[in-house]
Amino acid sequence: MTNRRAFMKSGAMALFATGFAGGLPSFLARAADSHKLSVNYKKGKILVCLFQRGAMDGLMTVAPYADMQFKAARPNLYMSPAVTEGKLFDLDGRFGLHPALDQLFPYFTEKRMAIVHGVGSPNNTRSHFDAQDYMESGTPFNKGTASGWLNRAVGLMGHDATPFRAVSMTSAMPRSFYGDNESLSISNLQDFAIQMRGNPMAANLAAKSFEELYDQTSNGLLNRAGKESFDAIKMLNVNTIKNYKPAEGIVYPASPLGNSLKQIAILIKMNVGLEVAFAESGGWDTHFNQGTANGAFARNLKDFGDCIAAFWKDLGAYQDDVTLMTMTEFGRTVHQNGTGGTDHGRASCLFVLGNDVQGGTVYNNIQSLAKDALEDGRDLPVTTDFRSVFSAVANTHLKINNNNVLFPTWNGTPLKLMKA
Repeated sequence: MTNRRAFMKSGAMALFATGFAGGLPSFLARAADSHKLSVNYKKGKILVCLFQRGAMDGLMTVAPYADMQFKAARPNLYMSPAVTEGKLFDLDGRFGLHPALDQLFPYFTEKRMAIVHGVGSPNNTRSHFDAQDYMESGTPFNKGTASGWLNRAVGLMGHDATPFRAVSMTSAMPRSFYGDNESLSISNLQDFAIQMRGNPMAANLAAKSFEELYDQTSNGLLNRAGKESFDAIKMLNVNTIKNYKPAEGIVYPASPLGNSLKQIAILIKMNVGLEVAFAESGGWDTHFNQGTANGAFARNLKDFGDCIAAFWKDLGAYQDDVTLMTMTEFGRTVHQNGTGGTDHGRASCLFVLGNDVQGGTVYNNIQSLAKDALEDGRDLPVTTDFRSVFSAVANTHLKINNNNVLFPTWNGTPLKLMKA
């Protein structure tokens, strides 16, 4: 009975692809066919969140090149719009965009992409794991928060939804989606690798056979959560996924991020009720041999920008419905280190792309990069709380207006970067 209750309470079921290459097991097909799928939901806007794990160097991504203190701090990593090869894209006479983001620069000039610089957490931890948890929970000084901010956002939307309202294209549920509101973690749409996390009985469920789970839930499928698990199976058309072709001329990079964003595009175009999507990109912990226009950082940044650009172009007419926002747990030191890299710092930058964004601006409160203006004499200070950006996007794009629930204990003001 304990496992049955846990399954019925959960908003998603763990389906592992191993052994299912030939299609859905018959008992799952019978369960899905035993009732009609009801799609009585209001089609809403879609927020896509992309987490850059490892602490991206915002000062190299969007460089304050005009500050000569910055040039002195990074003699081997400094870049400028003035050089002839590998030069920055000049954004406003003060900041320059890394050349690897050439596919994103047009969205800035078209004023559809905004950059927020000097953004981060008020908690000064330099632990990747703690900083990511604080950012994803939305409570920078409370490690005991059970839910993630995106899960709370889902709960505040206030309308009916399908099982695909909140989907993370990851093998495990991200901290952002922990909580009582239903969400799915899908590592691969075609394999139906759907995993469940957020219920304390998840580990026990994974150990149970699918036949046992079917026996526990097939008797009428009266419980809403159990029904949604099987609805999710039925809504995904395997052939549509398998035969999906991006818009003409669009080629996604053959990388984990490219694959994730491609699958999010599929869900959007299938009109299955997606409203919040999550994906992640790794490899941003650049302690050594960071490089400038070339090197490990530039290659990672190139993939990042090209994946986002392919996704955005692939959306076509759906662009009006979508806003994409990036985030990273913290930034890197202002000064380069002795191994050609940068160490854990404080503030970084993020991007917000969408037709409802007041773009073409680098939103910032960054002053001088002189040593006495830096945090601990080494780091770019956090002058914009990440919650002021996240709340601005959620409030305007998702029509959520309860910041007390979205970000408990925060009394700040949303940044005005979205169109009213």
